[in-house]
Amino acid sequence: MRISKGGLLVIMAFLTPLIVELRTVLSWFGVRLSVVETGVLGLALIVAVLIWALWPSNGDTEAKLA
Repeated sequence: MRISKGGLLVIMAFLTPLIVELRTVLSWFGVRLSVVETGVLGLALIVAVLIWALWPSNGDTEAKLA
């Protein structure tokens, strides 16, 4: 795991308002997102962060048991 569980929790907590406010910022530029589209975008960001966090940092596919 690349990051501690506490750090991962902080990142997830930070992503929530970021996703909500991203919808507001995009509306200033004429890009309208529905609630469903915002949810899908948020879910994609969360999954991307989880994949990054859980992927072994040295590139090996086998997880080390420690």
